[in-house]
Amino acid sequence: MAFEALDELLDDSLALPIGDTTYTVPAPSAAVGLRTQAIINAAAVAADGGRVDEQVLSDAAERDLYAEVLGSAHAEMVADGVSWPALKHSAITAMVWIAQDKAAAEKFWNAAGDPSRLAPNREARRARPGAAKSTPSRGSTSGTSTRPAPARQGGRKRR
Repeated sequence: MAFEALDELLDDSLALPIGDTTYTVPAPSAAVGLRTQAIINAAAVAADGGRVDEQVLSDAAERDLYAEVLGSAHAEMVADGVSWPALKHSAITAMVWIAQDKAAAEKFWNAAGDPSRLAPNREARRARPGAAKSTPSRGSTSGTSTRPAPARQGGRKRR
C-alpha cells in the first residue's frame, strides 16, 4: 500500500456563508498554523490564570492573525463591508478549524460562538443511553471510619 497524495486527502478550504455570499477561507501556511496554535495555547494559559507573553495576545497581534487565518477571504469581507462581529466570528471559526478540525469549526460557527450552545444541555445528556437516572448518595468525606465496639465477655458479673 502506498501513500496517497496529501492534497487529495485534505479538504484545504473552509466555506463561510455570510448573508448572500459564501467566503472561501484557504488553508493557512504552516507558519500561520503554528502561530495560531501558539496564540490559542497562550489564551488558554491566560484563562487559567497563568502568565503569558503580552505580545502574543496583544490587540495588534489579534488583528494581524484575523487577516492571516482568513487569507484572501479577509480582503473580500472588508471590501464587501462585512460587519466587525461577522468578520471576528469568521476569523475565530477559522482559528478553530486550524487548531482542531472542520467539525469543531462548524459547531462553533453554528453556535454563534456562544459556549452554552456548544455543550449539550442537561436534558440531552440525560437522554443518552447509559446516562445515570439519579444521583448516587454521597459517602463520608471525613476520611475516618468507626470501629465496631469490642465484644463483651459473657459470664462475668460486676461487683
